[in-house]
Amino acid sequence: MSSDRKEVTAYCIEAMLAAGLQKAQCRIRDTRKDEFNVESGEITLLRTTNDTLLSLMGVIDDRKGTATINKVDRESIDSAVAGLLDTARSSEPDPANEISGKQPPGVFSNGPLEPNLDLMYDRMTEFLAYTEETYPTIILEQVILDFVTNKTWFRNSNGVEFESSQGHYDFSPMFTAKEGKETSSFNYSGFSSLSLDRPLHEYGSINTLMNQSTEQIAPDDIDGKYTGDIIITPDCIEDFISYIGAYLSDYYLISGSSIYKDSLNTEIADPKLTLRSMPVSEEIADGYFFTADGFAAENSTIIEKGTLRSFLLSLYASLKTGKPRSVNMGSAWMIDPGDTSFEDMIRSVDRGILLCRFSGGNPSDNGDFSGVAKNSYCIENGEIKYPIKETMISGNLSNLLMSIKNISRERIDFGGGILPWIQAGGITISGK
Repeated sequence: MSSDRKEVTAYCIEAMLAAGLQKAQCRIRDTRKDEFNVESGEITLLRTTNDTLLSLMGVIDDRKGTATINKVDRESIDSAVAGLLDTARSSEPDPANEISGKQPPGVFSNGPLEPNLDLMYDRMTEFLAYTEETYPTIILEQVILDFVTNKTWFRNSNGVEFESSQGHYDFSPMFTAKEGKETSSFNYSGFSSLSLDRPLHEYGSINTLMNQSTEQIAPDDIDGKYTGDIIITPDCIEDFISYIGAYLSDYYLISGSSIYKDSLNTEIADPKLTLRSMPVSEEIADGYFFTADGFAAENSTIIEKGTLRSFLLSLYASLKTGKPRSVNMGSAWMIDPGDTSFEDMIRSVDRGILLCRFSGGNPSDNGDFSGVAKNSYCIENGEIKYPIKETMISGNLSNLLMSIKNISRERIDFGGGILPWIQAGGITISGK
């Protein structure tokens, strides 16, 4: 298969250049997924799916065309190249339409490439029994345990050649708790792992969230509107990281609307915060080895002790803005641990909430955000008092980062990221 796919990428480049394109790149990804499903507490499905995606990009006279197909035969490739050429010729010229330069070839691998189906079944059965015995009020709405194998080949007309093989397990349960006529809000979590050497409920925050759901069957309203603290859980913090990442990425920086457009190497957060993107770290199960635009990926520090050290710009956006290209595409997030225990963080809050899930739209151009706190808790006088009904919260992302009070020593390893609890002040909490 590997030699076949390498030959296909070589043919794609030859076909694009023969058609008159001056720069060409192609990427093939073969994905196989072996999946167990649970619905209403029963294992209902074992299936295997296979998908192939071929992505082409070509440039002629600074004009770019792209095409994506799910076939790799020459007739389909020739047809895609013809359509790509027509698209390129009719597009606007842009000198930033470039491809990555020559680099040493790379062959990368991570994780097993074949699933242990018997172990997957045993772990799923074990999880169902554990949930029924430990959390009898929990209703498992849907549970998916799968093994994903990705094999990717990249080539361009500057001689760049990369190949990677990756395999990992993914587990994602969604559940509610019900007692009598009372039902909690649904909740969910998940993890990625290179092995299944522990019971599923011991990974990530799954056990914690199932326990919380049993507590959230009868939530109460928060009284009044006030400004207080939030403690953002590891499950929830990635929402806020995605907001930060958006301001550091192509769209906001090319348009000039990013709140951080002029902030490289300046302080944008409290010095307690160090945020890293670690796609090739040995601690990450679901990372990547090269970027979509053809560069070998590296680990990077995005925010170092509060100071912005890197944007998340592609080659195209880097050339458009004149700002440095990122050495990766983001994700695989890690936040360095702080020096405060989670319990001490709770004790330090006079009034606020433990924010376990957040539902809201993207922040505005100036960083203002608002949304609903779900599956969350009221904190008063240093104690978690009770689970709360859906409650509006609002603030400003820039102010939130500068108002970080504590970062926990404890972190949760989700396989695709390692994240702590973060306490910040100045958040508007709107109860009844």
